[in-house]
Amino acid sequence: MDRYDAMRVFTRVVEQRSFTQAAQDLAIPRSTATDAVKQLETRLKVRLLYRTTRHVSPTLDGEAYYQRCLMILAAVEDAENAFIGARPKGLLRVDAHGTLARHFLLPGLPAFLALYPDIEFFMSESDRLVDPVREGIDCVVRVGKLIDSDMAARRLGALEEATCASPDYIKRFGLPVSPADLEGHRTIGFRSSATGALMPLEFTIDGTVHSRTLPTTVSVTGAESLVAAARLGLGIIQVPRYHVAGDLACGTLLPLLADYPPAPIPVSVLYPRNRQLSPRVRVFIDWLGQEFAKRNV
Repeated sequence: MDRYDAMRVFTRVVEQRSFTQAAQDLAIPRSTATDAVKQLETRLKVRLLYRTTRHVSPTLDGEAYYQRCLMILAAVEDAENAFIGARPKGLLRVDAHGTLARHFLLPGLPAFLALYPDIEFFMSESDRLVDPVREGIDCVVRVGKLIDSDMAARRLGALEEATCASPDYIKRFGLPVSPADLEGHRTIGFRSSATGALMPLEFTIDGTVHSRTLPTTVSVTGAESLVAAARLGLGIIQVPRYHVAGDLACGTLLPLLADYPPAPIPVSVLYPRNRQLSPRVRVFIDWLGQEFAKRNV
């Protein structure tokens, strides 16, 4: 095995923390992966990995070599693409917030794949804190304020939110005309699936965003369940407007406190800070930015 392929094996072992999983990812025997790393260690005269029966992790030298390997492998791919005129290709692995993916990402995907037919697209849906290196994910699309991490981020846009409730709820509890009128009202609680925290309502008053927590009898972790519960008259909700555009148009939900809008929710794409972006990831992130700009998000 040449040094280039050995570097590919080594980086995958570090990312998966497993010779077995790395070998499966690369479709090679486990013994081949083990021999490749041993050859690198012999050539470099340093120990690259700590090995136990259950765990593999890089040494300090191994971590430094891993970072160099990432840059070298990406540079080789860039050079080959430049000289052979190749279009971005290979498997692109994206993790995205589910409803956002269905409303914004998937509708434009045919056009993206028509531009880059040699890219194979794989998408997982979640709203949790992922480890892209360990899980083999190229980039992550998220909604909301970002949790501190060692990932690089690019803001794509922001989602306008709507405050609304059903006609039945308003008939029973009354129509608030300002946040001060919310005494005695109820909300359907929305909990972050990543942290479990209950999200308060937000209202912009004289240019300043204020938070307000109301009593809840029902709380959920999904936007679709939140909207469904609102249709049943269980409380007031705040949700990205695209979730309720149809309901607002047909009257199954009614807008509330439009003069006191919540702060827009940021949408971002995240990727490993210490990994040089491959051409397929780079064009996808650029395309995402263009898609959100076209939609005025």
